[in-house]
Amino acid sequence: MAQYIIMYLRGDRQPTPESGQAGKEAWGKWVKSLGTAAVNPGTPMMHSMIVSPDGVIEAGNRGSTGFTIVEALDMDAAIEMAKGCPYLEMGDLEVAQLMQMPG
Repeated sequence: MAQYIIMYLRGDRQPTPESGQAGKEAWGKWVKSLGTAAVNPGTPMMHSMIVSPDGVIEAGNRGSTGFTIVEALDMDAAIEMAKGCPYLEMGDLEVAQLMQMPG
């Protein structure tokens, strides 16, 4: 099985403290529903910067807020897992297959 990264992308929908707590609980249930497919159930990320040949800028709404790594049979199966993620109420998700590099 291949590994896929599900990146949490910032959005303009800001949660209230109450909805943020409910979102954390829903996210925990979603991760639990993935079972052993969740290789890395989740790693949140803080303040991010975008580095390009033109310089360094604040990531703002373009940045990532975290990721989950799952094992799935194919991209379609990984997308189906992502569709169940409650983070979609706040932002978007990007799903990409991880390439295994010779070590």
